Amino acid sequence: MAMNRHVQTSPGGSLGRTLPAAGEDRLWPGARRFARNRLALVSLLFLLALAAATLFAPLVAPAHYATDDLLAAYERPGEGFVLGADFMGRDILSRLIYGARVSLSVAMMGALLSFAIGVAYGVTAGHVGGRWDALMMRAVDVLYALPTLVVIILIMVYFRAGQPEQFTGLKALLYAWDDALGGMLFIFVGIGLTSWLQMARVARGETLAIKGRDYVQSALALGISNQRLMLRHMLPNLLGPCIVLESATIPAYILTEAFLSFIGLGVNPPMPSWGAMINEGYQAMRAYPHVILWPVLALTATVLAFNFLGDGLRDALDPRLAD
Repeated sequence: MAMNRHVQTSPGGSLGRTLPAAGEDRLWPGARRFARNRLALVSLLFLLALAAATLFAPLVAPAHYATDDLLAAYERPGEGFVLGADFMGRDILSRLIYGARVSLSVAMMGALLSFAIGVAYGVTAGHVGGRWDALMMRAVDVLYALPTLVVIILIMVYFRAGQPEQFTGLKALLYAWDDALGGMLFIFVGIGLTSWLQMARVARGETLAIKGRDYVQSALALGISNQRLMLRHMLPNLLGPCIVLESATIPAYILTEAFLSFIGLGVNPPMPSWGAMINEGYQAMRAYPHVILWPVLALTATVLAFNFLGDGLRDALDPRLAD
């Protein structure tokens, strides 16, 4: 198989040119497999369209998310409001578009933090090995035993409780940043501090498995430096499983943010969030079901799209599949 061809020596035994690292020769076959997965492809297009709508929200949205008209409270879908209006007469379509900014920002930032911290931590533990590996993974086990949602709630309550004008030092600085981001900073911090643990376990396991393969041992015997070995031969092989894991975990970040906003610990009003919109809509769902229907559908469609995208990436990056 191609995964065993990584270094090539000259007749005299010196190190010759380096062949593509394992996994690179599967890039295009994996892309073709992904393209044949219609559900994953449609999900990707939907998420790209949603991201584009959030980037150009001031141009796409019919109104600003905070513009209200109390005379139009609970207005049903029609010419004035395409998807209707909420209890303050705010356009639901506009709030859905701006709310998607929050969900996608949390999804991307959570994935970035989890991937960066988890892969770096897991690869370091697996590569160093020995006593340091054991200590690092025991720390992961201790943190993994903590209830994630409770930890996030405690972090947010600690930094938000009290009178902001009395905050000093780091707490005051972080509160100011959080306020400037509409209440999303502490969501990022909470998810970032707790989301990388599973990633670290997977990255460490993949590193240990790759270390024992023939092509890695051959590269070490030929005198390749640890840095080049890591960047050229180990990381390309463990990125696939890590990317698949992260794509499957993104829906959990979105649902976590929606739950926090639903219980009032998410973004700051009037910044829209699908979770906050669901909270506002369930109180009048019998008389005005459209107020809760649209944020529920948006949240469900986005979570399903990320799930289908994760399934497509898993099939595309699985080395056991071949054309």
